[in-house]
Amino acid sequence: MIFISLVKWKQIPTEELRVGMNQVTKTIAELEKQGIKIDLYWTLGRYDAVAILEAPSETAAMKILLGIRDIVDTETMTAVSREDAIKLV
Repeated sequence: MIFISLVKWKQIPTEELRVGMNQVTKTIAELEKQGIKIDLYWTLGRYDAVAILEAPSETAAMKILLGIRDIVDTETMTAVSREDAIKLV
């Protein structure tokens, strides 16, 4: 399943947060070993980042997002491939 999360920092990023990004990179690598893929893009505009998660279930994605709720607010949507969407119509 694919999930798209719009991400907004709860506070202005600090040097401490920048240093903590190394841990995020390690965590992403660990999740990939569990079959969960995360692509993270920093953005300009209303949201600070967009995360694209590939996870086996809603609960797997939710577990990841709940783990970062102290740092960011997220708005998450389930995505369906173009090919699957056409089959629904």
